[in-house]
Amino acid sequence: MIRIFIGYDSKEVVAWNVLAHSIQARSSAPVCIAPVMLSQLSGVFDRPRNDMQSTEFSFSRFLTPWLAGFEGWAIFMDCDMLMRRDVAALWKLRDDRYAVQVVKHVHVPKEDTKFLGQAQTKYEKKNWSSVMLMNCAKCTALTPEYVNRASGLELHQFKWLGDDRLIGELPHGWNHLVGYDSPDPSASLAHFTIGGPWFDEYRDCEFAGEWFEAREAMLASARRAKPA
Repeated sequence: MIRIFIGYDSKEVVAWNVLAHSIQARSSAPVCIAPVMLSQLSGVFDRPRNDMQSTEFSFSRFLTPWLAGFEGWAIFMDCDMLMRRDVAALWKLRDDRYAVQVVKHVHVPKEDTKFLGQAQTKYEKKNWSSVMLMNCAKCTALTPEYVNRASGLELHQFKWLGDDRLIGELPHGWNHLVGYDSPDPSASLAHFTIGGPWFDEYRDCEFAGEWFEAREAMLASARRAKPA
């Protein structure tokens, strides 16, 4: 079973659902998808929100190994994405030498804001944590207590590992940054990190057409499943 946790943001509900559908529609193996949703983490995640957070799951994403019982492997991904390939191909890249595997972007945004006027922060290892293949038994530092109190940089720069050699590298196509990376028709996973087609100002971005097709496929599936 491929376990996938997707960050949930109340401003991007449609994005969450389209991503989940695009994963299931292309997967050749059984997939279990769960939201990392603040309303479901009451009493566990009590970290106050600050102005530097661009999403509701900016920090709660790091509870993925805890949610998985610190056992086996799990994938975390942001909700502002579109799966364009069989996720089983990503799952096959698991390497027990590492605690976490990511696309190691060198990403220095030029803009100061992104979708809905959210602040665009700049730091080393930016966007590495937006797709994480996690070896949960090697991520035991990520207890709820630690995730609630650690600084943003401690979390997103993987300082909780204590050793960057425990961070493996994924092929770049598994976290293609739309609007930053050069256009890539072969990208496995499109990441609308500045803003996705569900926002009017980004309706013409790279892969927007595919995203709308995926949304329509999801809605058509729901209509077919509706009782007469």
